[in-house]
Amino acid sequence: MFKLQMTRRSVLASMAAAGLSAGFYPKASLSQDGKVLRVRAYSDIQNLDPAFRKSSPEDDVMRNIFPGLATMKPGDAWQWELDSATKLEQVDPTHIEFTLIDGLVWSDGHGPVTAEDVKFSFERMIDPALDSPYKGDWAALDHVEVQDEKSGVIVLKEPFPPLWNVGLVFGSGRIVSKKAVEAAGGKFDTKPPAQCGRYSIKEWLPKQRLVLVRNPEWPGQPGAFEEIHVIPIEDEKTAELGLEAGDLDYTWVAVSSIPRYRETPPKGGKIIVKPSLAYVWLGMNQEKAPFDKLEVRRAVQHAIDVPTVLEAAYFGAAEPATGLIAPGLLGHREKNIYGYDPDKARDLLKQAGLANGFDCTLDILNKAERVSAAQALQANLADVGINVEIRQHDSGTFWSIGDQKSGDTWKTIQLLMQRFSMQPDPSFATEWFTPEQIGVWNWERWNSPEFGELNAKAKVETDNAKRNEMYIKMQDLMEESGSYVFLTHEAVGVGYRDAVEPALLPNGTPIFYGFKPAG
Repeated sequence: MFKLQMTRRSVLASMAAAGLSAGFYPKASLSQDGKVLRVRAYSDIQNLDPAFRKSSPEDDVMRNIFPGLATMKPGDAWQWELDSATKLEQVDPTHIEFTLIDGLVWSDGHGPVTAEDVKFSFERMIDPALDSPYKGDWAALDHVEVQDEKSGVIVLKEPFPPLWNVGLVFGSGRIVSKKAVEAAGGKFDTKPPAQCGRYSIKEWLPKQRLVLVRNPEWPGQPGAFEEIHVIPIEDEKTAELGLEAGDLDYTWVAVSSIPRYRETPPKGGKIIVKPSLAYVWLGMNQEKAPFDKLEVRRAVQHAIDVPTVLEAAYFGAAEPATGLIAPGLLGHREKNIYGYDPDKARDLLKQAGLANGFDCTLDILNKAERVSAAQALQANLADVGINVEIRQHDSGTFWSIGDQKSGDTWKTIQLLMQRFSMQPDPSFATEWFTPEQIGVWNWERWNSPEFGELNAKAKVETDNAKRNEMYIKMQDLMEESGSYVFLTHEAVGVGYRDAVEPALLPNGTPIFYGFKPAG
């Protein structure tokens, strides 16, 4: 059985590896002079192309270096606001008119931002040749009509409610330079061929920091800090030490640390807690024996005592989930179908011809809370005769293990624990489990045409009551498949220095360009 032992010495060593050693930054907070903001990202960038981004930290960076017609507004309610447009109006169910602001200019001599760039950026999302994993964000797009240099019309094939909560306002709605991207071969990775935002990338030192510098050519309200240093630190506990030492101005803290920080905030720091839209689950690969048998998958569902798992990982700071979709969003389910019943689990294993149990593997991201949860899952499964080997991966490895384009590791997956970020529309939760996502993000390799059809229909349904029923049915199908055990939506603990005033979305997502010096 794997056991994690994290001492202060090992944490400090990992801080040094992350670039937060004693000599990397001065002890005094650089944010106090209003010049540099130092923020933590939970993973390093892997791809900054809006069509191929890999994680939320990349969204956080892209929001600063690429324009969007609209974006989500910081605050406690989910509301959008104009970004690089002076007009964005849905004039009928399938037509959205837009006009760009004056003065938007691409870097590196690529000229002004035009309506042709908007057309290129949105239409490439649905281009079959590009095959973006985010094409579903724009599934109803027919085309974009260019009226003049700065104006155009987004033409939809049918009404599409998710566009205003996902496509237009998050990563898929970032605009790129047609001229620059075509010159780069049609796509790019960590080196944008042209930028236009409140900030631009000054330098990137992989696994150390990404430096954003204020863009003097941005025609709108400038960012408050001259530079933003985005520092990748995978482990929340490590980041907490950086916050306490004054080496970070902002970080998400571990969910398990929320009770402690609520009682005793770090010196010179503040803690706030936001409701999370993310979802964490245990998945089973249907194509890998013995999980190709429904009885085995159902046995695992009955073997898991979710509250015990969450207590081990989060110390009471996280509630059990009833599906993918968090409370407060359309499509939230009130209860699960299958619950903890170890005797039933043992009976199902007998029916599957595995009365004596079996050995299997569980792949996880190497983070303290995931390890603690995995150990609790391991103990639950051992109680019914399933012996689990925990396989830990760093972020660079983990996020490729189920991707068929990245090698053959996907063939070895049996159990896996995952956490996906979420956006405030249920379509963003369900999109990754369709048949088309098998070998991309659907690592359970669950193939349900019914789920895929419902997913497509729910996106274009304008009756919220009907949409709600569809998303509940889709989560029922996931649980009935046996391949999913829904664990938690967690909670978001945000720690920041009292020298800064953060700009956060309702779920704690940072809008870096909106951060300001306190006072």
